[in-house]
Amino acid sequence: MRPALGILLLVLLQISGSWGQRPRNPRKKTENPIDKIRVKENFNFAQFAGKWFLIGVASECEYLKENNHRVEATTIVVSSKATEKKTLPISTFRKLDGICWEIKHEYKQSKVAGSFLLKVRGYNSNVDVLVGDTDYNTYAVLYYQKQRKLSIKLYARSANVADNIIQKYEKAVSEQGIAEDFIYYFPKYGFCDSADQFHILKD
Repeated sequence: MRPALGILLLVLLQISGSWGQRPRNPRKKTENPIDKIRVKENFNFAQFAGKWFLIGVASECEYLKENNHRVEATTIVVSSKATEKKTLPISTFRKLDGICWEIKHEYKQSKVAGSFLLKVRGYNSNVDVLVGDTDYNTYAVLYYQKQRKLSIKLYARSANVADNIIQKYEKAVSEQGIAEDFIYYFPKYGFCDSADQFHILKD
């Protein structure tokens, strides 16, 4: 893997939560935080498909604490249907050193619609992903869990989000015990619409 690819993948992983952090006592069995979160009722794949802008990430990971000033405008494009392998293709678009990259992921469907498993190459632990709240046309709140550590993302159909949606998101973050100081909002400019064939990474 070229150095630029490795750096880009690392950045994307870091902004998704507390990657690489292990529980203090891995032998101690505790309930997964994401199990307490209710998935969007009657989740609809077709309505959720399309382009989403990343508005904010709530996470206590060390990377964001130290590098939140370096975050780049980010979008995702969600496929309208799952593949034959029952995975949902999602592409992430962002810049690295001024160049637009596309990172392709496949979210494996669980038995519950709106809940997924993301396998990340090079990492021992998988990532649980859950769509907690969305109206499909305006906003979506997604929960990511790795090694019992939660991060919460706010996506929107537009880079500009109404105050009531921000308030709804901040309430969801507070309910999971994450302080407002650990919410990082992303730039509203400099988005990538596509990437050339030399800057596509499939995880």
